[in-house]
Amino acid sequence: MKSGLDLIKEEREKQITKHGFTGEHHANHPEWYNENQLIYAAATLSMKEINSCLVPKNWDANWFINLIKRPYKERLFIAGALIASELDRLNQLDK
Repeated sequence: MKSGLDLIKEEREKQITKHGFTGEHHANHPEWYNENQLIYAAATLSMKEINSCLVPKNWDANWFINLIKRPYKERLFIAGALIASELDRLNQLDK
C-alpha cells in the first residue's frame, strides 16, 4: 500500500506531465491561479462531505465537479498535490 506522501507525489507529477500544470505555468496564468484558487480547491476537496461549493474563479466547472465526485481518499491526495502546486507557483514568483 502506498503512503500518503507517495500518493500526493504521484498526483503532483501527473498534474505536471499530463496537464502541464507546472509552477511556472501557474505563475504565468494569474487569471486561473491567483486569489487562492489552488488553496480553495484543495480545501474544498479535503472536506469529507461536499454539499455545495463554488468553482474556483475561471476554472472549468465540469472538470472541478468531476474532482468533487471522486472518492474522499482520492480527493485528499489531489488536495495535497494542489497545495504542493501552490508552493511551486509561489516559488516561481519569488525568482
